[in-house]
Amino acid sequence: MTQTDDTSVAITLRVNGRDRHARVEARTSLADCLRETLLLTGTHVGCEQGVCGACTVLVDDVPVRACITLAAAVNGSEIVTVEGLAGPRVDALRKAFSAEHGLQCGFCTPGMLVAATDLLKRKPRLSPDQIRHEMSGNLCRCTGYVGIVKAIASAAEQLAESPDQRRGE
Repeated sequence: MTQTDDTSVAITLRVNGRDRHARVEARTSLADCLRETLLLTGTHVGCEQGVCGACTVLVDDVPVRACITLAAAVNGSEIVTVEGLAGPRVDALRKAFSAEHGLQCGFCTPGMLVAATDLLKRKPRLSPDQIRHEMSGNLCRCTGYVGIVKAIASAAEQLAESPDQRRGE
């Protein structure tokens, strides 16, 4: 990170596998940097207080709330947004979210997919109650969570049956 004047900094982020350079005000949130500077609008901003989870992204493989994370604080980090999710976990989740009616308006979906992808990586076998607990930091105003929980459980089941998942891929 290079200080350029009293209010802006030059940062480099590896976003979705690609090095991105930006100059942002020191107080710019990661969410605003992604959306307004890098034009990656899949990360949604809801509460702007880190409560709703709509802005969840992976920073160095850890889910974070992009709305309360300063872009300058993650300079040099690997960022994965919903646009950059790839692989069998997210493929299974996308299919299951559609089949199980795990989305309605879609506003929470990017954060849900990022959080659920991380969850299935960390804990591939969960009960519905455990899924509800693990996903409790991501809010949805439309679905009542039934479809979301079913979708995550369905994706977990599908992945458990997959030879790639058994090998740890």
